[in-house]
Amino acid sequence: MAKIKKASDSLTVMTNIVLPNDTNQLRNLFGGELLARMDRCASISATRHCERRVVTASVNHVSFDHPIPEGGIVVMESKVSRAFSTSMEIYVDVWLDDPINRKKIQTNKGIYTFVAVDEFNRPIPIPDMEPETELEQERYAAALRRKELSLILSGRMKPSESVELKKLFQETPAD
Repeated sequence: MAKIKKASDSLTVMTNIVLPNDTNQLRNLFGGELLARMDRCASISATRHCERRVVTASVNHVSFDHPIPEGGIVVMESKVSRAFSTSMEIYVDVWLDDPINRKKIQTNKGIYTFVAVDEFNRPIPIPDMEPETELEQERYAAALRRKELSLILSGRMKPSESVELKKLFQETPAD
């Protein structure tokens, strides 16, 4: 697949309000509800990138840094951070938006992996992705390290076969 897409091509922004039935006993957004919303947002970004059906392969990381209260406005921004042969990593940033006080607080981040599939649910090739901004370039590079680590932990790659992770642990010669 020769087509190369930009991360911005997959940008998805979703905005919701936290209603009482979305909250836990502390009147904050349920973690599971947030994960589902993030998964939907990431799914749209993945679909925009490959223009095919996609399935969630894994949730690689989620941070819960700040509670989101009932009545809060939640803004999720997602886009592809790196595309591999049939899978892609999607980074989701979550914000609590307070338009009255003109404040925006980042509350969560998540990293999801999606796979593009054909009509028989078999993985299919997807377009490559080219990062543009400094943040996109950082996330692009980190995505390969995360993929290598995942392959090592699952037994599908030997640590000695890693390229990017080795770079993190190699000592530089003293001058």
